[in-house]
Amino acid sequence: MIRDICKDLLFLRRKSELATPDDLPIAADLLETLMAHADGCVGMAANMIGVSKRIIAFDDEGTYRVLFNPEIVKKSGSYEAEEGCLSLSGTRKTKRWKNIKVKYQDEQFRERFKTWTGLSAQIIQHEIDHCEGIII
Repeated sequence: MIRDICKDLLFLRRKSELATPDDLPIAADLLETLMAHADGCVGMAANMIGVSKRIIAFDDEGTYRVLFNPEIVKKSGSYEAEEGCLSLSGTRKTKRWKNIKVKYQDEQFRERFKTWTGLSAQIIQHEIDHCEGIII
């Protein structure tokens, strides 16, 4: 189900709770909502659809991915980026990392580790910020 985009700053500033297997329907809604906004959006966190859970969905170089409870465990190569967000108006400058290693759970809630670089790494960092209640 395509959900409305949350723009409530008080809600978006809350740290999200850990996701569980019961949250799989939320992930499906998140992915469907992201795909509906594909013309202007490359990633979303669950709080952007009004659900305070640690779930992100993003376009990983043409493949949509969903990560549960993502956490950056290693990072290198800082740079300054400028980003926009469906939940906020305009763009903002922020510090990002070129390379990140992420610990997360897949759809079966198995623990995984993966290293991302470039735009995918930047998108993941933006969405993890959402999970942490950080608004750039």
